[in-house]
Amino acid sequence: MALSQITFQNSGYFSKLMVDYLNQEDNLKSLYNRFPSINNFEAQINEKQQNYSLKTREIVQRVLIKQYKEIDSTASTRNNINLLSESNTYTITTGHQLNLFTGPLYFLYKIISTINLTKELKQKHPDCNFVPVYWMATEDHDFEEINHFTYENKVICWDKESKGPVGRLSTEGLDKILDAFQAHLGVGHNALYIKDLFEKAYLQHSNLADATRYLANELFGAYGLVILDGDCSDLKKVFVPYVKEELLKQNSISAVEHSFPILKDYFIQVNPRDINLFYILDDMRERIVKINDTYKVNHTDIVFTESEILQELDNHPERFSPNVILRPLYQEILLPNLAYIGGGGELAYWLELKKVFELHQVTFPMLLLRNSVLLVTEKQDQKATRLNINSQDLFTKQDVLIKQKTTELSTNTFNFEQQRVFLKKQFDDLEQIALNTDKSFIGAVKAQEKKQLKGLSNLEKRLQLAEQKKHGNEIERIIHLQNELFPNKNLQERVVNFSEYYREFGKELLLVLFKELHPLHQNFDVLILKNR
Repeated sequence: MALSQITFQNSGYFSKLMVDYLNQEDNLKSLYNRFPSINNFEAQINEKQQNYSLKTREIVQRVLIKQYKEIDSTASTRNNINLLSESNTYTITTGHQLNLFTGPLYFLYKIISTINLTKELKQKHPDCNFVPVYWMATEDHDFEEINHFTYENKVICWDKESKGPVGRLSTEGLDKILDAFQAHLGVGHNALYIKDLFEKAYLQHSNLADATRYLANELFGAYGLVILDGDCSDLKKVFVPYVKEELLKQNSISAVEHSFPILKDYFIQVNPRDINLFYILDDMRERIVKINDTYKVNHTDIVFTESEILQELDNHPERFSPNVILRPLYQEILLPNLAYIGGGGELAYWLELKKVFELHQVTFPMLLLRNSVLLVTEKQDQKATRLNINSQDLFTKQDVLIKQKTTELSTNTFNFEQQRVFLKKQFDDLEQIALNTDKSFIGAVKAQEKKQLKGLSNLEKRLQLAEQKKHGNEIERIIHLQNELFPNKNLQERVVNFSEYYREFGKELLLVLFKELHPLHQNFDVLILKNR
């Protein structure tokens, strides 16, 4: 298959906001700090160095050592955790939900983008250390978003009730999911590894946070990935002053809304609340709202006066959870972070937040769109070659692709644009005759023109359908290939689980991804996976 990359902008799968951001359009420049080019990192390093404290480094390192106590961590990860205590160490961070068995493929791409960028930065700045961090979204409570994954077009779903932060959710019942999953896995060394990985992650750990940490460590520990769980009392203590300001002053909402006039021509990803905090317990995560002079936990009977809620914050900081508006701030306060790597939807809401960071005098990270990948097997690549399909064709909307390929396969021409121009000229002449003779005939001329043009368009469509039918077998194979690679007309990376490819290619899958993904190139990679 010719053409192994296309730009994000030409893929057709990114919003206008992301396209304009990637193009560095002037109207968006006030919404971010620096664009993520390799030469911009030096200034970002210098800025972060000025407002990140040694005390916070020590707290984060101590917490990480504790969180890794029950994990068989690699020497690379242990070294990276130790490096975090040094003033010349910085992080590159990605975040992700605790999707069951990693969820869609882009879980891998996010983390590999993060690890690869740290390697590239080390080459550029050998006097500094760069640590890849995966921030687990343990405090999210939207269980329906994470309770399933797709394997060979089958949705494997964990049917369980959850109301609190998902990281604290018990893994009880996941043995049944493993039974259902392994029924589809088949046999072989790679299938056995996948089964063993699922079993050790979910059946040998009591909650979803620990299970996900084990899973991510098994996949990426050899590359030095550091996994951080922000649902921690010691970490929340660092965030207490910012929580107090949100409770008492509620300035975040106006800071976020400052971006809205700039984003008025785009889709607003998230809307701020008056108070952008949740109150959490093991089985509850509810918004904090202020009614007159009291603070209420939504949908509960829990009520605080101002002094009581501040006392609760001092005694139990772990019960206060930032929402989507303040979670990025929490992350950047804790980490010596330079860049955040995320998908288009994530970066869209980060672009609303720069004024929030300015309000609290915290460095706004560089925002990097994660790598995107279309995985193509050798067999599918051979099909594409036989069908004269390139990667740009694969990304073309299916109705347009069918029309294009029908035209290519046909010896006839069904573009009637020349006839339309000719017809329009004839009716322009008729309209002039009517004007010179009797203006009342102009309506009849226009009606006839509309009828004739419509008839020409209908004839064009009928002839195209007839030609499409004539080449039906080849068109059908093209559609079938595109449907294989874009399940339900969606990006493969947003649907398919990594295990579907790992079963066939094993460790080669990760090796290819690490070799081919270049986080600063801004290309959508089409990778051919070959059996060895």
